[in-house]
Amino acid sequence: MLKMFSTQLSGLFKRIQDKEELAMEDSARLLAQAVVGSGNLYIFAANEMNAVAYEATKSQEPLRKGVIWNPDDHFNDISEADRFLLVSRYSTDAEAVKVGEYLAEKQIPFVAISTVVSEEDDSLVNLADVHIDLSLTKGLLPDEEGNRFGFPASMAALFVYYGIRFTIEEILAEYE
Repeated sequence: MLKMFSTQLSGLFKRIQDKEELAMEDSARLLAQAVVGSGNLYIFAANEMNAVAYEATKSQEPLRKGVIWNPDDHFNDISEADRFLLVSRYSTDAEAVKVGEYLAEKQIPFVAISTVVSEEDDSLVNLADVHIDLSLTKGLLPDEEGNRFGFPASMAALFVYYGIRFTIEEILAEYE
């Protein structure tokens, strides 16, 4: 089972890399603006996607100027120099969309990482300056009844995060 999961996960990572490579580069450029400027790089993550927020802020290699932002925080301290990274399982996550709507209204640039389930106006796809699709609509493994399980949303989001992070580091190395 683990071998099959590993194979499927590798395929997912490859699809994300092939389809979203340019979006990851655009995301890195947008987010790097806060790092080289006077802003903060705020990370909002919903549910299991907090893995990305903690990796970006509490890991052995934290992202420069990375700060976890949660809905209990107020937007009073947010400035035009700040950038946001929103991470949710689906593009229609209510909390993430609410944050995205506010940021779009205040013209604060942000990147969203999620699986596209809708391209309606109230979806992160239409709100974000750059959206990266995880393309993870069902589990990776079949069970005996034909259902799917093994839904590695946080692993896929971490893969995307590292793609963005490595590019930010390359940008910063050129800038310095």
